[in-house]
Amino acid sequence: MKRIAFALLAAVLAAPAAAQEKYPSRPVEIIVPWGPGGGADQLARIVAKLLEPMLGTSFPVVNVPGATGGAGMAKLLAAPADGYSMAVYIADSHALLAGPSPRWTLAEIQPAAVMIKAPSFLFAAENGRFKTWADFDKEAKAKPGALKVATLGFGSVDDMSLSTLAKGGIRVIQVPYAKPGERYVSVIGGHVDALYEQAGDVRQFLDSKQIRPLMVFGKERFGPFKDVPSSYELGFHISLPQFRALVLKAGTPPERMKILSEALAKVAASAEYKAFLQQQYATADSFMDAAQAAPFLKAQLDEMKSAGAK
Repeated sequence: MKRIAFALLAAVLAAPAAAQEKYPSRPVEIIVPWGPGGGADQLARIVAKLLEPMLGTSFPVVNVPGATGGAGMAKLLAAPADGYSMAVYIADSHALLAGPSPRWTLAEIQPAAVMIKAPSFLFAAENGRFKTWADFDKEAKAKPGALKVATLGFGSVDDMSLSTLAKGGIRVIQVPYAKPGERYVSVIGGHVDALYEQAGDVRQFLDSKQIRPLMVFGKERFGPFKDVPSSYELGFHISLPQFRALVLKAGTPPERMKILSEALAKVAASAEYKAFLQQQYATADSFMDAAQAAPFLKAQLDEMKSAGAK
């Protein structure tokens, strides 16, 4: 009896200790639902680097490409809602929720923060035949459905943007590439005629004069590329800026979400991260904490649905 009583007492005393367990007390996995080298991967690696000394644990980055982010999201949603797995969640994955058969719902995820917002562009090879949007527009209209554009995949924001161009008379062939590196090389090597991407993701190719922007998707021209026309001024009313957030499985304890969101706010305020945002051609208002991120994702989904996502 004494042994039983002692065991019960030990369990009672241990319960508060377990409830107050320091978080994080072990590595927190960052799932990147894309291959290495792209913008989502770059974000995960700088965030991991800056979070580790703040929270005193490692943040291993795991690439799980496939299904426009669906494979990585499946891994996140299969894990416990304990705060030890989070995923880089981008606009292209979010666009899948606007389709007829989404693999997950907005209610199944909790954003800890939005870390980057940046406009998308159509790029062409610097040494190719397209020097301006007018050149591309002229050939696309003369040869409907002949020009090829490299994208992330069907059902993505890329797909939605090209569908809007098609409604305006610019019909192209979409060529999906799951791996970012292959997508970038495809336009430089002449395998496709243009590339849909964010400027920060292909900065090395812009700096080395291998590609040039033809159009920016947005209501206005983008400062660093003031000579490049916007989609709205050309008559294509779509912008859908690319965003990259960090999300966890719904049901993660609020106190753990708070710790992560506050740590990510410190990451965003650091000099190193601000330099990263500049390098990525991100907008100045990129960061949103957990409280701001949830309504932002809802508003983005509403806009995607109205844009006619497949």
